[in-house]
Order: sequence, then structure tokens, then C-alpha cells
Amino acid sequence: MAAPLSDTSLSPIQTVAVVGLGTMGTGIAEVLAKAGRTVIGIDISEAATAQAVAALETSTGRAVTRGRLTEEQRADVLARVRTSTDLRTAADADLVIEVVPESYEIKHQIFRELDGIVRPETILATGTNALSVTRLAADSARPERVLGLHFFNPAPAMKLVEVVSSVLTAPSAVTAVTDLALDLGKEPVAVGDRPGFVADGLLFGYLNQAAAMYEAKYASREDIDAAMRLGCGLPMGPLALLDLIGIDTARTVLDAMYSESHDRLHAPAPILKQLSEAGLTGRKSGRGFYSYEAPGSATVVPDTLTPAEDGSRVQGRTVRSVGVAGSGTMASGIAEVFAKAGYQVVLAARSEEKAQAAKARIGKSLSRSVDKGRMTAEAAAQTLDLITPAGSYDAFADVDLALEAVAEDLEVKQQLFQTLDKVCKPGAVLATTTSSLPVVACARATSRPQDVIGMHFFNPAPAMKLVEVVRTVLTAEDVHATVREVCAKIRKHAVDCGDRAGFIVNALLFPYLNNAIKMVEEHYASLDDIDAAMKLGGGYPMGPFELLDVVGLDVSLAIEKVLHREFRDPGLAPAPLLEHLVAAGCLGRKTGRGFREYARR
Repeated sequence: MAAPLSDTSLSPIQTVAVVGLGTMGTGIAEVLAKAGRTVIGIDISEAATAQAVAALETSTGRAVTRGRLTEEQRADVLARVRTSTDLRTAADADLVIEVVPESYEIKHQIFRELDGIVRPETILATGTNALSVTRLAADSARPERVLGLHFFNPAPAMKLVEVVSSVLTAPSAVTAVTDLALDLGKEPVAVGDRPGFVADGLLFGYLNQAAAMYEAKYASREDIDAAMRLGCGLPMGPLALLDLIGIDTARTVLDAMYSESHDRLHAPAPILKQLSEAGLTGRKSGRGFYSYEAPGSATVVPDTLTPAEDGSRVQGRTVRSVGVAGSGTMASGIAEVFAKAGYQVVLAARSEEKAQAAKARIGKSLSRSVDKGRMTAEAAAQTLDLITPAGSYDAFADVDLALEAVAEDLEVKQQLFQTLDKVCKPGAVLATTTSSLPVVACARATSRPQDVIGMHFFNPAPAMKLVEVVRTVLTAEDVHATVREVCAKIRKHAVDCGDRAGFIVNALLFPYLNNAIKMVEEHYASLDDIDAAMKLGGGYPMGPFELLDVVGLDVSLAIEKVLHREFRDPGLAPAPLLEHLVAAGCLGRKTGRGFREYARR
């Protein structure tokens, strides 16, 4: 057996062999060559090596066109890359990175052959995100030199690199590849060996739940994806992302995660198996959750599941005036949205003073829009004139749509709906903005449950484009049609969902946040590393702990409890750390301390 790797620093990595020249391998080769490394690209397929060279020529040519490389620099980059179909050409490499298919047998075979080819000091890295790095290392003749180096797709653009150590990995090997990642302009995050590591460990649980939600026919694929893009600011919806990743790859990762965690949330949704075994693996096959123009194409084409755009929808009721109940941020934001769309708005609160204060808040918001050039002073004044503050819900007598945005307390909302039932005219649509409470419970508080529906706006209402339209089993078809028509007029994107805890967004978002807390509880990764991993590796606008502190830990805990009660899944039980922080009064930014501390204003 080779002598143990010393814990002194290794010489800088200059020559890197990349084994497997698919999309990821080619991208890694490009990153390395641009950073001045000599790259040996290896693949058993001559077609793959030729395709990799062509892809590099195209990519670097594009970089020249955009002014990111000169022709001379491009020539240097291409000259630093040579390709081969013979693994023995890796003999002079300081580092070998394998990015072959997620099969332990294939990876093990490559590592076993490399043991007899490379120099004793060469580091061997696996690009896996699902298989055990420890197992691959233990089967190698040089376990102390084996680690994981997980790039994200597309490798040239994505900043995150997860550096994965097993219990056998020498610290000097970790240091060497971490230094390399920094020199490549990447953000390395050190993690231990478990399926999915940080980013995919959180991402794939969320993707799995989205697949299960679609399989249950709770919402359409289009609505699930639009909800997460518009409600959370994500670059892609979960089902479109599964198609991009590869449904077979996702299934492999989830199988590995479940084998370790035994958490039902990681057990692959049956639809992933069905699609995989049918060969419908996503973009690469031309069909997955969506259908594509051709295998490998990103262009979605209509299929039998694409919603029909016809005129057969039930006609909605006429809405000219809207009543908004509440005086907080959400109520004033919703009132502003309706007034901007030209509706007469009655903004009612428990007192005239509170209603006037809410209107004044809207006035300040409109002034900011004027200052930023988003609307004229005249338009702002006209918008504000459409809002009538009232200190009693009796002012809703003539409104066509009454929408409540009061405290997230079922008893409070039910009492309000009893009042609306008495004061609103027959035929008025009654809506709740609840994000977690049962809409049907509000409906049953009235004598007209068929007129009640959920309209879940997102905060801040003037900026966020999404509205979850929540039908109960009692909601009339024309009431649903009315709300869809209203959403179009106020320029919001409506998604349909049933009346169950979390609707679409919170049902997918909060288990992901809860799992991030569990990672910290288990001392697997730090707050900063997890936040960085999700922003840099997943394209999330905020890391999970940043988001939790913004939302409020008390609000987050309440939603987690609702989800746990509804679905009775042990994996949805709130993380104890979240409960402890709430009990201690550490609620996030609003109290100056949550997962992090904040300066008091």
C-alpha cells in the first residue's frame, strides 16, 4: 500500500485529468483551462471527446464575442486541453476528477484502475452527489487521497463547489483542492460525507415533495412551477428543474438519501420511478414532466397535459368595488394593488384611526413609486383617491368582493366572516388571505359557504406577482372564475390549489427550511455554509436561515406545526432548535435575534 499522505501542504495542482466528458465534465474542463491548468479530458467514447472539444470551441468563441476573452486567450485555453479515450493518459495528473454516471460499480472500476496509473501523491476526486465517498475511498489503495469535489451545473457559471471529506481523507488533500477551487473563482464549502451533501441534501427533498404534490393531482405542473418561481423568487420551478437534472438522476440521489435517513420525505415519489423506467428522464430524452422540442432541447412544447386556452371557462361575477379588512402591512398592500388597477376600495379596520393610518401608509408607498419614476404624481393621487378608509365593516355593504387580511388566528377570522355574512350584499364574493388556516372553516362561519374562497397574496403585495387561489369543496364555480378574472385585472399570476395546509408554496418551502435547521442541529454544516450553498448552488435569492429570520421564527414554527398536524408525517415535525429559539423569544429580525443577531433600530 502507498505511504500515507503527509499533512504538510501539497504542491499546487497544475495538471488535472477529468474523467467523463458529458456536460458536467466538459464544463469543469473549461473552468480549469481558463484558470491556467493543463487539462486531460478522458472518455471511453470518441464521440464524447469530439463533442467536448466542439463544446469548448463554441463556449470560448462565445466568450470572445462577448468580450470576456481575447482571441489569443481563447487559443491558450484550447491549447491547454487535450482529450483521450485511454485512462492511462492521467498518469501525470496532480488531481483526477471523475464525473461519470452515478453508478458505484463504474466509479469503483475507474478508481481501481487509477490506483495503478497515477503517481502516489495524486489526489483522486469523485464528482458524485449521491454515492458514498467513504465507500469509494475504502476500496481504493490510497483512501487518504480520495475525496469528493462536487461542482454544480453549469460548472462555468455556478460558484459553489462542495469539498467532501471522508473519515479517511488527509487534511492536506482537502487543503489542496480547496485552494484550487478558490483559484478557479469558486466558493468552496467543506462538508462531510452523506448523500446529497448540503445543497442537494436540501434541494432533492423539496423536489421530491413537488413531484409527489403533482402526482397527487393537487395542482398542475404549470401552477406548481409558477408558484415557486413567483412566490419564492426561484430561478426555476421544481418540476422543470427535475427535467433539467434528469429524473433518473434525481431518483438515484433520493434512493441514496433515503437509505441513510429513512425519512419518508426522501423516499422517491412513485412517479419518479414510473417516468425513469419509461425512459422519460427529462430534457435529455425529450420528455419528462414536460415535453421538449427534441432530446437535449430546453424548449417546452405543448402536449396533452398543457392547459387549454379556450373560452369554456365559467363566467365570473362583476366586480367593481372591493372591501379590504385589516390595517396591517398586508391589508394596506392589497388595497394599494386593487386601487392601482382602478377598483373602488373600502379599507376597513377596527377603528377610523387605524384605517386612516393604513391609507397614509399607502400614500407613502405611492410617493416612493413616484420618486422612483414608476408612476406619475397625478396617477398616485388618483390611486389614493380610490381608497376610502372606514372604521366599521358596515362600509362593506355594497362591495362586490370582500377580502380579509387580519391576524392569522382562526377564531378571529371566523368572527370576521360572521360579520361579513351579515353586512355584505347577496352575491358578494368573500375571500380570505390566510396562508395556513383552512379556508372551509371560514366558509362554514357564514350562511353562504359557496361564496367563500382563498386569495393568498404574498408579501409585499404590490411587488409579488403570485396569488394562490384556494377553492374549498363548497366554493361555487363562478366564484372561482370571478377571482381568476380579478387576478388578471390586478396583474397577478393566479395558481389554483385545494384547501389543505400550506397550499403550494408553504407546503414545499417550510419542510425545506425545517430540514436546513436539522442540518445545523446535527452539526453537519454551519449557518453560513448552508446559506451560501443554497444561494450559490441552488440559485436561491436568500439562504434558508436568512429567510427564516425575515419571515419570523414564530410564524415559521406555526406553519410547521400546521403542516405536521395536517399530514401526520414525522419528517414534518418542527425541528427542536426552532422551538427552543421561539420559546426564548428569539424570533428573527423583528426581535433583533433569531438564528443570527441584528442591530437594533
